Amino acid sequence: MAAPSLAQPNGERHHTAITGTADTIPDLCNKAFAHHRDGRFAEAIALYRQILSLKPDLPEIYNNFGHALAALGKPDAAILAFECAVALKPDNPQALCNWGLALAELDRFDEADAKYRQALAVDPGFAGAYNNIGLLHKARGRLPEAAAAFEQAIGLAPRDPSFYDNLAAVKTFSAGDPYLTALQALAQEASANDQAGLSSADQIHLNFALAKAYEQTGRPQEAFRHLRNGNALKRREMNYDETATLGEMDRLRELIGGEFIRARQDFGEPSRLPIFIVGMTRSGTTLIEQILASHPQVFGAGELDVLDKAAGSLRGALPGSPPFPDMMLQMSAEQFRALGAGYVAQISERASAAARITDKMPENFLFAGLIHLALPDATIIHAVRNPIDTCVSCFATDFTKGHPHTYDLAELGRYYRHYRTLMAHWDAVLPPGRILEVRYEELIADVEGTARRIVSHCGLPWDESCLDFHRTERLVHTASAAQVRKPIYGSSVGRRHKYAAFLEPLLRELGPFAV
Repeated sequence: MAAPSLAQPNGERHHTAITGTADTIPDLCNKAFAHHRDGRFAEAIALYRQILSLKPDLPEIYNNFGHALAALGKPDAAILAFECAVALKPDNPQALCNWGLALAELDRFDEADAKYRQALAVDPGFAGAYNNIGLLHKARGRLPEAAAAFEQAIGLAPRDPSFYDNLAAVKTFSAGDPYLTALQALAQEASANDQAGLSSADQIHLNFALAKAYEQTGRPQEAFRHLRNGNALKRREMNYDETATLGEMDRLRELIGGEFIRARQDFGEPSRLPIFIVGMTRSGTTLIEQILASHPQVFGAGELDVLDKAAGSLRGALPGSPPFPDMMLQMSAEQFRALGAGYVAQISERASAAARITDKMPENFLFAGLIHLALPDATIIHAVRNPIDTCVSCFATDFTKGHPHTYDLAELGRYYRHYRTLMAHWDAVLPPGRILEVRYEELIADVEGTARRIVSHCGLPWDESCLDFHRTERLVHTASAAQVRKPIYGSSVGRRHKYAAFLEPLLRELGPFAV
């Protein structure tokens, strides 16, 4: 039985699969499969362990066990399960492909590629393996190779919209493009035949792929129609508590003021290693990181959840486990310093020889005050792009992890307004110049001047390699992975104008930022 694709931090669609067994311990297996299909992975894992304790020679169960572990963000444990599955059944393309995906999650791309190719040696018609090879190429910046792999996947499975969605991220469609024609035919069939058996996930992929293609071919009205459809379908799947999310930002402004900051100014770990790049997603954070990661003294670590997890662990150790940001009221000088030191220790493992390491998790803007107190010498860079362009770009992106506020224009506008209000608060209560604001439009207009300002703010000597950022070979896992492989281009500036007639719900909620 096929399972939905696992959620990835870069907005891509990988092919994974679970498999079923009908002749062993049927009741336990049926319960485990039901939990797995419903996304209740912890319950499924408990049952898989029970099944394997009774009958440890079931390769299908090991494969499903690994799939569930990977879905919970445990790729190391998943690899061990897939290894057992393949040991019991070497000609198991699904387990080999899933094994490769777990390796890719750990940035072990050469090993992942080998597993995908082993899967193809067993089953040359396995379209999902070609798709996953394409995603490896994309993350490495090998865009022509990525496109070729996606096209091979489409050739084998021309009715899978997710493969077209991945292809659309690395190629530009033109009028008469055969892949656009195929997408249109699939959409027409789905419309005429009650979605033609397409799952909700397939319909989402189909709509986002068509939206990209229609935008590229100068058909904004049709593009936005598919964006609206795809986002509406995705929003139904999201569990988003808007009141709690926006309330947390309001609470930060209420609790963490200038007096609070000044009273704890010298509490943290004095390390200059981290460079935090924060802001709204789709605002240029990946481009800024790519420029910095091109510097010989900087390692680009991508979007890390290290700070969030470290803060969560500390919260659990405080009396009453107060929520963030209330937990900051209870933190001692030693706890602020320990939080900073623990963060530095964890990111140092990624590049022990680097003088600076970037963390471009955009949502770390929530932690700007905490970062300043825990790591007073760390660099904070705020990426800012035209508000409407930013929100349009978010609405045009099918994220597979996080960002639940981006699938409804009104919710997106309210989130953006709260985010910018919070960033204005941080600018007011933190020391002057503590956060460097980098505007996307200024970076596009003056690459060298803005790049020099970024590098200088990080306390680094200028290096000309920062201007050749698109040639830098490194892994990029975000939705901008293809864009940062190109020289600077300005076509994304003013993207909002294509959709001006459709943005009223967004503009209404953006308020003063509707410019």
